[in-house]
Amino acid sequence: MLSLFEEKELPESQPEFSFADVILPVPIPRMFTYKIPRNLYSEIQIGARVIVQFGRKKILTGIIGKVHNKPPQAYEAKPILEVLDHQPSVNPLQIRFWAWMAEYYCCHIGEVMHAALPSGLRLSSESRIQVNPNFDKENSPYPLDEREEKILDALENQSELSYDDCEKVLGIKTIHPILKSLVTKEAILIFEKVQEKYSPKIETRIRLRSDLAHNKEALEELFAQLSGKVKQESILLKYLRDVPVFQKPELNEKGLDKSTLLEEGDSESSLKTLIKNGVFESFKVVVNRLEEIQPERTASELSPIQQEAVDSIKSQFEEKQTVLLHGITGSGKTEIYIRLIQEVLESGSQVLLLLPEIALTTQIVSRLQEVFGSQMGVYHSKYSDNERVEVWNGVLSGRFSFVVGVRSSLFLPFDSLGLIIVDEEHESSYKQFDPAPRFHARDAAIMLGYFHQAKTLLGSATPSFESYFNAQQGKYGHVELHQRFGDAQLPEFYLADLGADRRKNLLKVDSTRLLREKIQEALDKNEQILIYQNRRGYSPYVQCEDCGWTAECVQCDVSLTYHQFSEELRCHYCGYKEKVPTSCPACGSTQLSTKGMGTERIEESLSLLFPEARLGRMDLDTTRNKYGYQRILDEFGSGQIDILVGTQMITKGLDFGRVTVVGIWDGDRILNFPDFRAGERAFQQITQVAGRAGRRSVKGQVVIQTRNPEQDIYAKVIAGDYKNFFRVEMAERKQFYYPPFVKLIKITTRHADFKTAEKAAIALHREMAQIAVKKIVLGPERALIGRIKNQYQFESLIKLDRSGATQQEFKKRLAEILEELQARSEFRSVRWIIDVDPS
Repeated sequence: MLSLFEEKELPESQPEFSFADVILPVPIPRMFTYKIPRNLYSEIQIGARVIVQFGRKKILTGIIGKVHNKPPQAYEAKPILEVLDHQPSVNPLQIRFWAWMAEYYCCHIGEVMHAALPSGLRLSSESRIQVNPNFDKENSPYPLDEREEKILDALENQSELSYDDCEKVLGIKTIHPILKSLVTKEAILIFEKVQEKYSPKIETRIRLRSDLAHNKEALEELFAQLSGKVKQESILLKYLRDVPVFQKPELNEKGLDKSTLLEEGDSESSLKTLIKNGVFESFKVVVNRLEEIQPERTASELSPIQQEAVDSIKSQFEEKQTVLLHGITGSGKTEIYIRLIQEVLESGSQVLLLLPEIALTTQIVSRLQEVFGSQMGVYHSKYSDNERVEVWNGVLSGRFSFVVGVRSSLFLPFDSLGLIIVDEEHESSYKQFDPAPRFHARDAAIMLGYFHQAKTLLGSATPSFESYFNAQQGKYGHVELHQRFGDAQLPEFYLADLGADRRKNLLKVDSTRLLREKIQEALDKNEQILIYQNRRGYSPYVQCEDCGWTAECVQCDVSLTYHQFSEELRCHYCGYKEKVPTSCPACGSTQLSTKGMGTERIEESLSLLFPEARLGRMDLDTTRNKYGYQRILDEFGSGQIDILVGTQMITKGLDFGRVTVVGIWDGDRILNFPDFRAGERAFQQITQVAGRAGRRSVKGQVVIQTRNPEQDIYAKVIAGDYKNFFRVEMAERKQFYYPPFVKLIKITTRHADFKTAEKAAIALHREMAQIAVKKIVLGPERALIGRIKNQYQFESLIKLDRSGATQQEFKKRLAEILEELQARSEFRSVRWIIDVDPS
């Protein structure tokens, strides 16, 4: 337990400050002022973690944002309880970045801090109980029931218990009434115990006694003494085999990991005897959880076109902070990144490479580690809390000067960034949807680069329209790569007409004859196939053939998705699940059928069509564990999978030399979505997944299954005509006031009662309409999915003039309006969600 109130000797002189403004991980729009106890004066630093009391009982970890001499006017400042850091965990540039993010994305700096700090750096306070020292069980005036007796009996064996311990003692979940009764009877005390979440990895190591390691005669004598003691002799021989003490005496100082020494089934009791007899010494060391990796190769030679691109990027960086690298799929952007990263690292600055998905990191990380080794850190959500803390500390200490990560890596404690690379910058995965801050990593990266005076490189084969527009306007630099690397050629496209095949009775389990033929040709040549369908699960929904009943979520206004593997219906919005009914709940019919095709069902269909093929599936269901992505990609890369079926994960920059056929199972599904970005997204997704085919010498083939082969977008994708497509879409967006010509803010009003949600949304709309800035306020309308997790949703969309003054004024007034509405008793439990630049 931390000693929170321990006094130290007072410093000789009064410091220049007595109060600290502390950032706390709570959704309140300001920092909180705390008094600095005199014993902590010398330890206070901007960016250091501190423990403070918040409210009557909560104990929180905060970050010092400012120190000063002004006491708060509205409340009496509580003292800081403890300073956790000798060196700050957060630097001033990070705090500045957090403040910008809170202001721009209309959230609170505490919410940004909560998202930024790995949970291992946030201390937790846990309520625990102990016996009241003044309690006399024998003479207590209050009778105790059986369960209260059990708790007190348990406290005789342990000085304190957590709430979880109490639940185990009683075998029930609801323990609060019992503990409340014991407090009333003055039998126990409840207190907060603060515990550090991060714990370093400790390894027990074994080494040979120093005099034995340097004296062959003494060692020979030892073997003579161990004659007949087979198990002890085996351990000693194993140690000498792995640690050549006479050839490399320095290795004996480091010793050998205890688990390694015993991994061949040797007896631990025999090792303990050898330690007890002074043959071995046991000691503990703190070790890194992150593997030490040595570089295996230097950067590849660039082709003349790649070298020209590097030179052009560097030239444009002299005038522009941000450059867009528009290179077609397979043009070798990664090698260009490597060359730029090396040059920046050699200059002594840091580099951050952002990737949109963990799926993509698994492949590109291994390529980068071959060049940069342990100089490079990796940061993403599949890492454990302790691993993320070690990467954070590695950046602080300078161990990692180059980090590859997903959007959360923007929050790492960089102090001298020289280059930020945002790969696949068009990806919607860069947008954080929940919880706040709802930021876009690409836009935030550009701002982070501005704070560090660093350069930002945006890379994509299909740039977002916002980035391409900025490049066209001269705000960003622009470099293009029109040719694939080496001998690789762009793939050949085929449009497979689902309607025509249905009429000719050629359709088999929703696959056209053309797609089946291309798959079979590839299998005959021992080549690999990717099948893309942007819907996981077996089937989108289950329907009754007689009455039309559809299985729907009880908490959301959506149909339940059928998952065959687990034999259940599941909601992809709230996680609700139920068993598949044997008959229709509405009419009793047993004629229930599945409609539509998810990745799970496509995998099953292909296994029937191609029984000799080895199939794999890559979606959220198959990649939930830490190494799920890596396992599937390793199996596909080594040729253990012939056909890989996947969702958007397989569109993101994967590079496999034997993939020659890509099938897009349902091209129309990508297009038919009620969103102004539907065309842009469809162009990007089809182009990106098509780009996985034929990345070496064999030309790839892409089959798009569609009911509308005449769609104009297919012609533009096949021609690779991004510029023309951009021009047509921009004309429409300008006409109807959509980004990049305006700034969008979407506000969602949520409440468990329909009428309250509607009334609150209308009240907000009325107030926003009065804000005197150039804007269009649309709505409120019931959301596309009107209810999620039993909360009704109404949406308002605001189109704002792009000027900074307009946006700042609107956001300032919006914050005031929401505060006023929240203060009204009828709207106190209403939740408003602000999404700036909704994706």
